[in-house]
Amino acid sequence: MSTGPGADSAPVHHRPTTETRERGGTFSSLSIRNYRLFFTGAIVSNTGTWMARITQDWLVLSLTGSAAAVGVTTALQFLPMLLFGLYGGVIADRYPKRRLLLASQAALGLCGLALAVLTLSGHVQVWHVYLIAFLLGMVTVVDNPARQSFVSELVGPDRLRNAVSLNSANFQSARLVGPAVAGVLIAGVGSGWAFLVNGLSFLAPLTALWLMRPAELHKVERAPRGKGQLREGLRYVAGRPDLIWPIVLVGFIGTFGFNFPIWLTAFSDEVFHVGAGTYGFLNTLMAAGSLAGALLAARRGSTRLRMLVTAAGVFGVLEVMAALSPAFWLFALLLVPIGMVGLTVNITANSAVQMATDPAMRGRVMSLYMMVFAGGTPIGAPLLGWVTDTYGPRVGFATGGLVSLAAAAVVGLVLARIGNLRLALAWRHGHPSVRFVPRAARERLAAAA
Repeated sequence: MSTGPGADSAPVHHRPTTETRERGGTFSSLSIRNYRLFFTGAIVSNTGTWMARITQDWLVLSLTGSAAAVGVTTALQFLPMLLFGLYGGVIADRYPKRRLLLASQAALGLCGLALAVLTLSGHVQVWHVYLIAFLLGMVTVVDNPARQSFVSELVGPDRLRNAVSLNSANFQSARLVGPAVAGVLIAGVGSGWAFLVNGLSFLAPLTALWLMRPAELHKVERAPRGKGQLREGLRYVAGRPDLIWPIVLVGFIGTFGFNFPIWLTAFSDEVFHVGAGTYGFLNTLMAAGSLAGALLAARRGSTRLRMLVTAAGVFGVLEVMAALSPAFWLFALLLVPIGMVGLTVNITANSAVQMATDPAMRGRVMSLYMMVFAGGTPIGAPLLGWVTDTYGPRVGFATGGLVSLAAAAVVGLVLARIGNLRLALAWRHGHPSVRFVPRAARERLAAAA
C-alpha cells in the first residue's frame, strides 16, 4: 500500500467530487492497535472535556450572574482558533504529530488542574476562568490540526473515513455521559472536583500516545522548515475546488447553523416554558441523534461531495421545520434527525477534505477547515443571539436553517458547474429521479426514460 505524498488523494485530485472506497465494518479501524489506544484515551478525555464545559459555564454564571459572561468565556476559547488557527496547521505539518499531541494534551490537562486548584481553594475569580479559557484555545490551535491529521497516520487512507466517523461517535458518546456526571459532581461535592476529574482525564490519552508503536504508523512526508508555508497552504486550497467549496459550506453551517445553545435555551424558556431538566433532555436527544449519525457514517464505504451538499440542504430544511414546530413533542423529535444530519455534514466534509489532501499539506488544510468551522462561532453566535433576542427564537432558529439551505444550494450549483454537470429529471423504476449528471449523459438519460 502506497503511503507517500498524494497516495490517498489521487482519486479525487482536481475534481469536484470525492469518492473513495474503504474496507467495510462499522468498527473496522479499531482492529488497528494504535488507533484502538487513541480511541480509548480520547473517550476518557472527551468525557472530562464535556464535564469541564458544563462546569465552566455554571461557575461563570455563579460568579457573575450574567449569561453574557458565559458568552465571553466561550468566545475567548474560540478566538485563538480564529486568529491563529492557520499557524497551528503549519506547526502540525512541520513536526511529528505524536510528539505535538503529547505536549498539547499535557498542556490541556494542566489547564484543567489549574482551574481545579483555584476553585477548590476558594480563590477563583472570573478573570481566572477567562484566562484559562483563552489558554485552552491557544493550545487547541495546535492540538486540533495535529489530532485531526494524525488519524490518517494511525489508520492509513483505506480506513480514514471510518476512523473520522468513529472519532465523532466517541465525542458524542462522551457528550451523553460528561454533562450528567458533571451535574452529579457539582451538586454533590462542588465544581472544583469536576475540574479535577477533567484535568486527570488527560492521563488517558497521554498514556495511549506513549504506548503506541511508532513503527506501525503510516509514514508521511513532513514539511521542512521554510518561509511562506502558510501562503503555500492557502494557495493549495485556493487551487482545489474539491477542497475550498466543502470548507466554504462547512463555514456557513458552522457559523450560522450550529448555534444550538442559543436556540435550545430560548425555546425552553420563552416558547415552551420548560425547566432546566427538560433543556438537558433536549440536548440529550440531539446528542443521541449525533451519535447515530456518526455510527451510520462509519458504515458507509465512500465519501461524495454530493452527499455533503444534500445533507447540508436537508439540515437547513429540518432546522426551519423545527423553528416552526407548533408543539413541544414535534420540536423535540426533530432534534434527533437534526443531530444525525448535522453530524453527517461534519463527518462527510472532514473525511472528504482529508482524503483529497496531500499528506504533507494535511495539517495546514485541516487547520483552515477547523478555523472556518469553529472560528465562526465568535461571529455567528452574537449575531444569531441578537436576531433571537430581537425577533424571537423561531425567527432566530429559522434564520440559521435558511442560511444553511442557501449555502448548500449555492455550493451545489458551483460544484455542478465546475464538474460540467447538469440537473437531469427522469423516471426510473416507476419513480422520479433527480440527479446531477455530466452534460453528455443528460441526453442519454432522457432518451432512456
